[in-house]
Amino acid sequence: MEKLALLSVSDKSGLADFATALVQQHGYRLLSTGGTARLLAEKGLPVTEVSEHTGFPEMMESRVKTLHPKIHGGLLCRRDKADHLAAAQTHDIALIDLVVVNLYPFEETVAKPDVTRELAIENIDIGGPSMLRSAAKNHEAVTVVCDPNDYSAVLDALDDEAQITSLRRKLALKVFQRTASYDAAISAYLETDTDEPDMAALSGFPAKLSIDLDKAQELRYGENPHQKAALYGTFHEHFEQLQGKALSYNNILDITSATYLIGEFERPTVAILKHTNPCGVASADTLEAAWEDAFATDRQAPFGGIIIVNQTMGAELATTIAGIFTEVIIASRFTDEALVIFGKKKNLRLMIAKEGIGAGSLQEMRSVIGGVLLQDRDRTLGKVADFRVVTKRQPTEEEWAAMMFGWKIGKHVKSNSIVYCNGERTLGVGAGQMARVDSSRIAVWKAGEAGLDLKGSIVASEALFPFADGLIAADDAGATCAIQPGGSVRDAEVIAAADERGMAMVFTGIRHFKH
Repeated sequence: MEKLALLSVSDKSGLADFATALVQQHGYRLLSTGGTARLLAEKGLPVTEVSEHTGFPEMMESRVKTLHPKIHGGLLCRRDKADHLAAAQTHDIALIDLVVVNLYPFEETVAKPDVTRELAIENIDIGGPSMLRSAAKNHEAVTVVCDPNDYSAVLDALDDEAQITSLRRKLALKVFQRTASYDAAISAYLETDTDEPDMAALSGFPAKLSIDLDKAQELRYGENPHQKAALYGTFHEHFEQLQGKALSYNNILDITSATYLIGEFERPTVAILKHTNPCGVASADTLEAAWEDAFATDRQAPFGGIIIVNQTMGAELATTIAGIFTEVIIASRFTDEALVIFGKKKNLRLMIAKEGIGAGSLQEMRSVIGGVLLQDRDRTLGKVADFRVVTKRQPTEEEWAAMMFGWKIGKHVKSNSIVYCNGERTLGVGAGQMARVDSSRIAVWKAGEAGLDLKGSIVASEALFPFADGLIAADDAGATCAIQPGGSVRDAEVIAAADERGMAMVFTGIRHFKH
């Protein structure tokens, strides 16, 4: 019995060689459409146009060409059912044994900044998904290929019944995954392409959330060795790993946090993080000077931590850092000399932020029981012009600069967050405590342990001081100025405490909780 293969693709890479092998090595007759048929004919392959096969012309600008019983009957007919085979014979429906279809490039089309709605709609494939789904449904008998990367595997398996049967099931799964992601992309586009007020009010949050991510990497384990884990999505499009062990689950979380933090700064800046929390950050005229101040904040926490810089890392800083056990170092670029220095530490992971330091998704997602939370990423410091000095004393110019530095860092520290700064450097960081005053005590203790004097420092609190105790603790430590959102029912008490101590205090009107 004649074997029939239907080929109709947008991505024609590798198709001619695949089709040649089907004809010459496996005895298939080819059916095809439009540009695919022309390509095959130009390669000297015998090919029958679908319109000739069905006896029905392509029409409506090729919108209707494969939606025909002779196509879908040939795909869906069960070979193990006599009535199916009889119906096919009665209606002169030839059985189709192999289908190669990839879809109109809808995702690529709508990603273009100048795409029109008409062009987007015309790139919604109808016949392609229909053929893929029909073939995939009948995968016990039909081999369906939606990805050119699978051509070689199919050719290797065609002459081995057990091998091709197993492969057909995998290919069918791949088809339904592809059509699901295709439909999700169309849905996402149409949901944003609307003038309806109720839809616009969603402000980027769809009524139905479709998540379509390819597995990028199997991870050795999750947060702990007994937890399995994998990475999905395009993380590796943002970062290039130059050397070192494979990234862990915790590494990826730390890299993300570090990249978002360093994106706040334009001056040469070094940030050191541990468990996603910054434990030392500084800006200076050079990365080397910034490192000295960042590292001085906490000389213990960086052990096994993450270091990120916002400029090219050279040999001088690399030599210094190489003496410390570090899990990951991230930069926009490393000099050749720096790479040689770090190359001696084979397990050290070196990462380049390919799309720029601070780049990343505008939204973030977290799993919860029964679903997910989706929110805009906290990318703003607030409107600085709306910040209010609420105390009798105005901050000095130096205090303002230090406050803005601390305010940037505080929003990247787990709540409750307290950051002591002087100039463009951290002096003490307190994170993740149930009481804000305890975060302040930890920050003061860490500064003292590092031998840093908090006299004349500023304190930044990412959320309001609920009581005056946190502010009093800052004053006792030597801080002269505080920046916080304000909004407590006891704001008057906190302001009075600041005035009594001659402190300046700024209310931002915006908080930066980080759970």
